[in-house]
Amino acid sequence: MLEAIVSRENLNLAYKRVKANGGSHGVDGMTTEELLPYLKQHGAALRQSILEGAYNPQAVRRVEIPKPDGGTRQLGIPTVVDRWIEQAIAQTLNSVFDKDFSENSYGFRPGRSAHMAIKAARKHIEAGGQWVVDLDLEKFFDRVNHDKLMSLVARKVKDKRVLKLIRKYLESGVLMNGIKVKNEEGTPQGGPLSPLLANIMLDELDKELERRGHRFCRYADDCNIYVKSRKAGARVMESVTRYIERVLKLKVNRKKSAVDKPCGRKFLGFTFYMKEGKSRNFIHAKSIQRFKEKVREITSRSNGRGMVWRREGLTRLMIGWVNYFRIADMQNTARSLDGWTRRRIRMCYWKQWKKIKTKHDNLVRLGLDTSKAWAYANSRKDYWRISGSVFLNHALSNECLEELGFPSLSRRLSLAY
Repeated sequence: MLEAIVSRENLNLAYKRVKANGGSHGVDGMTTEELLPYLKQHGAALRQSILEGAYNPQAVRRVEIPKPDGGTRQLGIPTVVDRWIEQAIAQTLNSVFDKDFSENSYGFRPGRSAHMAIKAARKHIEAGGQWVVDLDLEKFFDRVNHDKLMSLVARKVKDKRVLKLIRKYLESGVLMNGIKVKNEEGTPQGGPLSPLLANIMLDELDKELERRGHRFCRYADDCNIYVKSRKAGARVMESVTRYIERVLKLKVNRKKSAVDKPCGRKFLGFTFYMKEGKSRNFIHAKSIQRFKEKVREITSRSNGRGMVWRREGLTRLMIGWVNYFRIADMQNTARSLDGWTRRRIRMCYWKQWKKIKTKHDNLVRLGLDTSKAWAYANSRKDYWRISGSVFLNHALSNECLEELGFPSLSRRLSLAY
């Protein structure tokens, strides 16, 4: 198997995927742009070192990113060379493991997506799963037991050289404040190999749930089990939690896990409701709040950025948002968010114009007569209040903002269908 991992074809494909994925540098500072020249000079020696079992991965760079519900998520960013090798390992192992993974697993698998998980969840609800056991695994990627994981990998990987290399990546350590800290457990979230190792670990949970006859959907470490009653949900929550903690050596976050109606929980950013016997989706309130937070960042009056930068940022955000949430009933939400976003844009323009004469001249250019323009330009109302005024909505109308290239969720949504 190691020869397949370091074959020229597999390594070339791994390079293309690492380059396409981009991402930040590791502890050595090397960027994806610098990877190809480095591999042309050192690729053969790296390949030989891997085959001889002499290659040792570098520590990962610790990065903390804020979570939508507060707190931070810790990412471990490998060097681009290690991402290249991890990607080559993942590609080969995927062909071995993926075909036997559960049909109820949708995360980080070829040909599967979050949309497929949501549609499967709808079917489970329509089939009578009116209660959901929403399991939250506490710091899953930080708590994976190495010995347990490696025993699962070894069931199908018989090449001991590959097992040794994977173990090296698990134990490569984290660089914190210039000091290398060894990993006793966990698989750093941020490398190409982590998602596959997570699926190998949690496939044990999938098989156990299937053995018990449960309806469920799992996307990475998000797992929802659908049952017919609250009483059944409480029973399932207790027994599955016991299995996860005793057998898989993981920990269930009891504060975030719950038994509830599907409409009361968030799954992959969506929530559920029933209409005429069919399960449908709304966008969860927390997902909407996160969208607004990103718009606030882009349209902040104090970030020193120009309107071109804001326009491009809003366009990227809205394209991604509509592409992901288009399977939900979001027409009313889109219209509401459009109105709020346009007000933020108008506020930015009013702040950018600054001087009274600049405000007057721009208002006249946008169609207001000069006397009214002078009166409005002299207004002492705060920026947010002015942004909701009739005169600025008339001057910077929806049509005007569209001509200026600012995106609309509603327009993007209509193009998505």
